[in-house]
Amino acid sequence: MAIEIWSVPGVGEINAGDDLATLIAEHVGDTLRNGDVVVVTSKIVSKAAGLSTTMDRTALIDNQTDRVVATRGETKIVRTYHGLTLAAAGIDASNAEPGRVLWLPDDPDADARAIRHGLRDALDVNVAVVITDTAGRAWRIGQTDIAIGCAGIVPVESFAGAVDSYGNPLVVTAPAIADEIAGAAELAAGKLDGTPIAIVRGLRDVWFSVDDGPGAAALIREENADMFGLGAKDAVLTAAQRRPDVRGFPEAEPDAWQRLLVSAQVGIEPSLATAARTGSRIRVTAHLENRSSWLAAGALAARLKFLAIGLGLDATIEV
Repeated sequence: MAIEIWSVPGVGEINAGDDLATLIAEHVGDTLRNGDVVVVTSKIVSKAAGLSTTMDRTALIDNQTDRVVATRGETKIVRTYHGLTLAAAGIDASNAEPGRVLWLPDDPDADARAIRHGLRDALDVNVAVVITDTAGRAWRIGQTDIAIGCAGIVPVESFAGAVDSYGNPLVVTAPAIADEIAGAAELAAGKLDGTPIAIVRGLRDVWFSVDDGPGAAALIREENADMFGLGAKDAVLTAAQRRPDVRGFPEAEPDAWQRLLVSAQVGIEPSLATAARTGSRIRVTAHLENRSSWLAAGALAARLKFLAIGLGLDATIEV
């Protein structure tokens, strides 16, 4: 399979009220074919929608934040109302007029559908559309473009139940097709070339949907299935503040109570202090009338409090 990717030159500045489907049609003309993917940066979608402001960037980030995932100094990683986890809520001042910042479209999937339908009306072609934004990756340096909206393309392909060339069953293999298209298109469009639109050609037919498809929303992991819903430091601080109401912790697993008692007891001499559970209540007992026993009981109680929150348990600790 050979894939072609090229950027669309000469697009120029996008202004509030511009019709992106009409603008794309004018610049690609009859070169666009059925089965192509039109990749558009969220920045020009935001500009066309008039999502630009001179308000304070910090205030705008707060306005677009559903919850904070992690903070380090001035850097803030948040989950937006779209469900996306991004630095600064995706608020961006690059490629914008000095003093202005842009925020993400309210419904990127709906924008992708509108562009797709507009191109079909203007050029009589059946194409897919992917709307992209730039994001960092946990454990990795640098950024890549991801799909925050799409239409006409399968956003993720599941290989669960298939077997590889050696006959090994595949369980969790699921390529994020829309994200891979976004990253590949960014290589052709670049960040500094003023080409916010790219065309991808040659993808497998199986990756295209007859209708608009589920959109990029299908790529967002549910919060209770997110193993990294908070930053490492932030999870510890949240547990220390005893805030089990904070979203981002996974739901309790069946063996959570057993894990809680075993983990908390590690390093605590049983002759000094132990813990016993009755339902959701855990009683910590100091076995000796001396300072070492009391300190051990206090340490055990503190561990139980932190670990209970981390394991998603609503426990009452008594000493």
